[in-house]
Amino acid sequence: MVIRIALSSHDSVGLGHVRRNLAIAHALTRGLPALRGEEVTGILLTGDASATAFPAPPGWDWVVLPSVTVGEGGYRSRHLVAGIDRITAMRGGAAAAVLRAFGPDLFIVDRHPFGVHGELTDAIRQLREHRPSCVTVLGLRDVLDRAAVAREEFRQLGGASAVRDHYDAVWVYGDPTVHDMRDTGELPPGLHDLVSHTGYLAHGRSAPATLDTARPFVLTTLGGGSDGVRTALAAAAAEVPAGHDHLVVTGPQMPAADRSRVRAAATAATRIVDSVANMPELVGRAAAVTGMGGYNTVCEVMSTATPLLVVPRASRRDEQRIRAAALARVGAVETTAPEHLTAATVADFFARSVGRRVTRTEVDLGGLDAIAPLAALTLDRTPQEAIAHAV
Repeated sequence: MVIRIALSSHDSVGLGHVRRNLAIAHALTRGLPALRGEEVTGILLTGDASATAFPAPPGWDWVVLPSVTVGEGGYRSRHLVAGIDRITAMRGGAAAAVLRAFGPDLFIVDRHPFGVHGELTDAIRQLREHRPSCVTVLGLRDVLDRAAVAREEFRQLGGASAVRDHYDAVWVYGDPTVHDMRDTGELPPGLHDLVSHTGYLAHGRSAPATLDTARPFVLTTLGGGSDGVRTALAAAAAEVPAGHDHLVVTGPQMPAADRSRVRAAATAATRIVDSVANMPELVGRAAAVTGMGGYNTVCEVMSTATPLLVVPRASRRDEQRIRAAALARVGAVETTAPEHLTAATVADFFARSVGRRVTRTEVDLGGLDAIAPLAALTLDRTPQEAIAHAV
């Protein structure tokens, strides 16, 4: 027998959603066969073709949907010359066809229950009608946004009842002792009984290194890079500790003009690259890391003892600021507001951090180890029982 799993991410800005799903796919492939006595095969639905540069687990394949991004007027097509309604109709139709043909036993959707402008609604309804044994899971990062913003988003979706009609469980990829969205008001009370906290998806992401860094080094990482130029410019110009190099990873989505500005600002000890294949291994060898406050960046660094200075995104959402503040309160990271960031700020952090290690034992970082047992427990019950027994 084979367990078929589908994971979906909309991927409008950055690659955080699909990278989170990719880490989950690897964890399920490692853990489920021993627990269930069955192989795992799966598909990763993504809205960004650059995600396929990351290796999928054995038995998995990518399904790439037309890309969207976010502008001043909301979602829009990233590449195609077409309106957003046409794009989401294409994306939703493709997703529904793939799910209908694949027939998953477990379907996990990252962050947005119904995708962009409701594009997944019909796909999920058809899945639940024609394959009722399939368990549907809404996967949420540790922080959504300010409570008022999150409440309004759920209201526009139809509230908790609309989500319950389409999902059997809610998995929150965080530690409730650090931040609990049930207490902050981000998650509607009508969904609280569906919640299972996994812990942060941190430990277990590492793989063999692919980038040569012979000398000791400090690191700056900007996630996808689309909105990271301000942090990158300050970091690239920062003085580097003696005997160290500085690696700045701009991210594949940083505009070419912004990347050129970062290169021009860089010191002689600073090397600029677009992307790396294995960030978790790299941050483990770094003396210190400066980065934005995206979920994956923070998890990758917290899986090590490397000091981290978080510079949260200043626009669009408050998610990164809230995450950085919560983790700083428990001593897992340092943080500074982007408007206060200068090259001197980064240089001071690097100088203080070289030779120092950070203990993060108070934070639950074992989410990837918890994913397979949680999935096995869920698959062993009917969807209705999964709701009643969410751990």
